[in-house]
Amino acid sequence: MNSKKQFTPEILKFENIEDVVLQISTKLKNDVLVNLRKSGGVVGISGGIDSSVTLALLAKALGPERVVGIMLPEKDSSAESKYLALKLSEKFSTKAVEEDITNALVGFNCYKRRDEAVKRVFPEYDPSTFKMKIGLNRSGINQNLPPFFTLTIVDQDGNQKSQIIPFKEYLQIVASSNFKQRSRMSMLYYHAEINNYAVIGTPNKHEVEQGFFVKYGDSAADVMPIAHLYKSQVYQIAEYLEIPREIINRTPTTDTYTAEQTQEEFFFQMPYQEMDLFWYGYENNYPPEEVGQVLGKSKEEVELIYKNFKRKQKTTEYLRLNPIKYS
Repeated sequence: MNSKKQFTPEILKFENIEDVVLQISTKLKNDVLVNLRKSGGVVGISGGIDSSVTLALLAKALGPERVVGIMLPEKDSSAESKYLALKLSEKFSTKAVEEDITNALVGFNCYKRRDEAVKRVFPEYDPSTFKMKIGLNRSGINQNLPPFFTLTIVDQDGNQKSQIIPFKEYLQIVASSNFKQRSRMSMLYYHAEINNYAVIGTPNKHEVEQGFFVKYGDSAADVMPIAHLYKSQVYQIAEYLEIPREIINRTPTTDTYTAEQTQEEFFFQMPYQEMDLFWYGYENNYPPEEVGQVLGKSKEEVELIYKNFKRKQKTTEYLRLNPIKYS
């Protein structure tokens, strides 16, 4: 007898969200205080939905007096991030600490290395007058072809130029930008260690399983309480915990490059509401024709989306591996 649930647009909706939140917060408390033997937890807060829900869950699990939210801006960060992070911290009565990592990034030549690569693609690029970003082609998810990254520069008048990034320049831009996540990780562990606290990671299910993270950067944590949750489920918990409305309504962004950019544009290639359902169908082996019928896609279109998911998992598999040890 097949016990698999019928695939519907509501398949990811929690039947009893109060129980879900209680289970997560209870396990989180036990993991931090008992298994890790730490006195509390630190969370990097950016005004985004994932970090906000993580901090709220931690405050519920341990009490706000055992929680520190760390704001980690740098010169490319959105000013809105700090405003929303402070609003979050005030809402849940947690301590908030700001650590500007710009000087650390300058020391790593993060911006200089990145801009050198951009200028090799667009010689007219000047970081003082242009903004930049990279992203995946949106149409690639509907084609049986590997996705490719494009580089976009934006001048002061809002005029854009985009071009497929040569592999060498792509690698340098990404490697330079990854200094940001790894510097933030170092600062989080500093604050955790001086307080005997644990670092609480904020990645959701898609970020972990599709590889949308920096190894030993935002993947570095002692506990990841929402790593099993789809993005739409994170939003359900946000509503239940009464996360500030401005955070819930904010479009998920990377907050990495100087030009504005959504997570959909940079990596995921589709809105999270659609992606959640396609991913659920993919990982639970629902036939493409069944998923397509519910979501208004042909069998062939769903098959291509499944192939895109599989390609991303395979390409980013090394990010999820532990160090290879020899005996």
